[in-house]
Amino acid sequence: MTNATHLPAEGLFVGRARASDASHPLAVTVRDGTVFDITSNVAPTVRDVCELPDPAGHVRSAKGRPIGPLDAIAANSFETARDPGKPYLLSPVDLQAIKASGVTFVVSLLERVIEEQARGSAEKADAIRADIAGLIGHDLSKLKPGSPEAMEIKAKLIARGAWSQYLEVGIGPDAEIFTKCQPMASVGFGADVGLHPVSTWNNPEPEIAMIAAGSGRIVGATIGNDVNLRDVEGRSALLLGKAKDNNASAALGPFIRLFDETFSIGDVKQAIVRLKVEGEDGFSLEGASSMAEISRSPEELVAAAMGPHHQYPDGLALYLGTMFVPSKDRGETGKGFTHKVGDIVTISSEKFGALVNRVRLSPDCPHWTYGASHLMRDLARADLI
Repeated sequence: MTNATHLPAEGLFVGRARASDASHPLAVTVRDGTVFDITSNVAPTVRDVCELPDPAGHVRSAKGRPIGPLDAIAANSFETARDPGKPYLLSPVDLQAIKASGVTFVVSLLERVIEEQARGSAEKADAIRADIAGLIGHDLSKLKPGSPEAMEIKAKLIARGAWSQYLEVGIGPDAEIFTKCQPMASVGFGADVGLHPVSTWNNPEPEIAMIAAGSGRIVGATIGNDVNLRDVEGRSALLLGKAKDNNASAALGPFIRLFDETFSIGDVKQAIVRLKVEGEDGFSLEGASSMAEISRSPEELVAAAMGPHHQYPDGLALYLGTMFVPSKDRGETGKGFTHKVGDIVTISSEKFGALVNRVRLSPDCPHWTYGASHLMRDLARADLI
């Protein structure tokens, strides 16, 4: 198991950490391999950093205090080896709403239709996948949602009896936006990620998450794991909350990379997001998603989530969706991929670093007990607000 964040040498990063000498989570940055606490009255939370007129400029100029080497803090962030007396990383967001976009890659659209057609049964998925691919082909990466071409594809699938709610959000005019978890509930680098124990068919979802201020201005991005229960969501789209929002089911990190002269929305649009799963049973799986193949732009998705129709005064972290849905058999032929407890999931991208988490059942992950009210009280006691 690797404990390296593989953070790039260039760029401005902001995140959160715990240290034993502070009751509240710290806002931190990384400089020359050292983590600095930059918590201040000006910006006591990461939310406050992101709301500033120039978040990158603030992080660059903040004096801060060193709390330790990044490698040592990352190593101490894993649940299995954590010493609570030493610093460790948290999810890089705090008070922001945590939302997600669904079915933003046409490849994942087909997988969602397959899940629904299979009624949550992994055994039926391969035959349905081949049937649908034979009908409409494989190269759908350039399909624009809402276009005449998209409507033609939709008509073919309806004629075949493969109509789905997912068609509406995948190739129709309106994006799917849903709540992934509550503010303060996401987990970070090294944390355990959770699967609801009722699920027997599930997978990681390697994604980029946009970070937007309350005004709607996008200020940076991070990477994340939008853990998904394929069988639960496949039984009914109305079970999306159960499939997506469980204890420790939203991972983000290791840090937010802020937009500056070295990093922009253009880099997000060209990013390759890589996934590696390593099981205690010797199973290994690797894959990648190209953001160049997304069907709706990051700006379009943020605008679908927030604007005159819906405000988020504490800002937003928005998962952008994935095109990688693992289907490699794990064990018996035709049963596809599903997680096993103990899997190590590494999601990485060149300009972001790596997010590493261990898979457990949600009830067995550390329970979420530190919310916004606790944060406010602790910051007040420290005279930071």
